Amino acid sequence: MTNKTVQHSDNLIQKKPLVILTGPTAVGKTALSIKLAKAINGEMISADSMQVYKYMDIGTAKIMSNEMDGIKHYLIDVLDPKEDFNVFTFQTMAKQALEEIYAKGKIPIVVGGTGFYIQSLLYDIAFENTEVSAYRAELTAEYEQYGAHALHERLKDIDPISYEEIHENNVKRVIRALEFYHDTGYPISQHNQEQREKESPYNFEYFVLNDDRAVLYNRIEQRIDIMVEQGLVNEVQKLLDYGCTPDMVSMQGLGYKEIVSYLQGDCSLEESIYILKRDTRHFAKRQLTWFRREKAITWVDKNLFETEDKMLTFMLENLQEKCII
Repeated sequence: MTNKTVQHSDNLIQKKPLVILTGPTAVGKTALSIKLAKAINGEMISADSMQVYKYMDIGTAKIMSNEMDGIKHYLIDVLDPKEDFNVFTFQTMAKQALEEIYAKGKIPIVVGGTGFYIQSLLYDIAFENTEVSAYRAELTAEYEQYGAHALHERLKDIDPISYEEIHENNVKRVIRALEFYHDTGYPISQHNQEQREKESPYNFEYFVLNDDRAVLYNRIEQRIDIMVEQGLVNEVQKLLDYGCTPDMVSMQGLGYKEIVSYLQGDCSLEESIYILKRDTRHFAKRQLTWFRREKAITWVDKNLFETEDKMLTFMLENLQEKCII
């Protein structure tokens, strides 16, 4: 082993370990993450923008306590659905969870599909929990008057990458991208790319679980059918009865806004399910686009492994090479 290699290994060991297991929705992260945690003495930090909410179990495909198999999970079932949850909140809560896990001598595993949240933690991106600016208020008023589509179209020329990446229904992120360009003069997608070039303060391994597109899309549709059978409509009705409104962050999530439209009489149940399946497929595609732009990732293609245990072995070998375990 050369001196350069030894020095590199020493630098990695000095950094705290961090494992990321992500991938598109419905790809099968949950079961694999439990096996991984047991193998490396790990605990979970959820990087899911919806599973953080209480009373939202079916539509988020939330991992339940009996599925955790004794593995501690952070940022699951901790916020009231009337509360806001954003990248600043996630980063603050996740950093606290990291410290608790490190204090136990365990390895944190960040699991979930929200790439921006993962990036914010991995590269320790600085965020400010700013007050509402005049321009943000102006954009919000524009959305209320002209709708999400018109607001989203404004991104097409100034930030085509964000235009493709951010769904028009994700109004908060659309407004943030427009506001960022207004304040800085350059696209937030360029800023995000610059953040990707930063060196992480962690010794990390970034696994992205993936599958054949046809298989993934079939899993998405089957999952949604099961959600409906399990009582998704009733879950959304209970949230509305609880006082949640369609404009809340929690109710803008996939599986909730579509059913709200049905409950409000804007479409049939069949139409709402069709839209949910379509938009979830599109969401999975945008997730993969995000992950492909990240650096230093390790793809775990399910179709290349005969069993989940062989996937796990592959991951453990990578973690050993990175001096994480």
